[in-house]
Amino acid sequence: MLQTAPSSPPHGSNATRFVDDYLLYLLARASHLISAEFHQELRRRGVSVPVWRVLASLVGSPTGETVTGLAEVCLLQQPTMTKLLDRMVRDGLVRRSQDGRDRRVVRIDLTPRGEAKALELVAAARQHELTVLARHPETEGGDLKDLLRAMMQRHMKTARRGGDPG
Repeated sequence: MLQTAPSSPPHGSNATRFVDDYLLYLLARASHLISAEFHQELRRRGVSVPVWRVLASLVGSPTGETVTGLAEVCLLQQPTMTKLLDRMVRDGLVRRSQDGRDRRVVRIDLTPRGEAKALELVAAARQHELTVLARHPETEGGDLKDLLRAMMQRHMKTARRGGDPG
């Protein structure tokens, strides 16, 4: 069972700041630090973080994604996503097409060039993930991912119900 009361600061720590034991800060800070490592790899390859997020989001998506869906997954506002996709279309990484069931819906999918770039980057991301998890042999990567997915799913349900947790 997850602990619901505040925990004490880490053993041997003199932490007194609120954030040092605040779950949301810890999640955000861990993500920031670990992501920064991979973002360096992206910079070496000449790829921006938003372009990486779009490419990664389209890998394994047989029918592509909507602009709205991509904006949500990539943590971008829809107007920003639209401008990014304009550039990615010009660069030959993605293409727009009408949805087969609803012609009002635009779907985004990878071009062959985009797929090759995406698969190259996914391989680098998987290697980075293995390196990160190897630093924490006491933690099962699958268990950690399952916990995070469960947290996201529960909180998305709460948000859809208007924020009422119960």
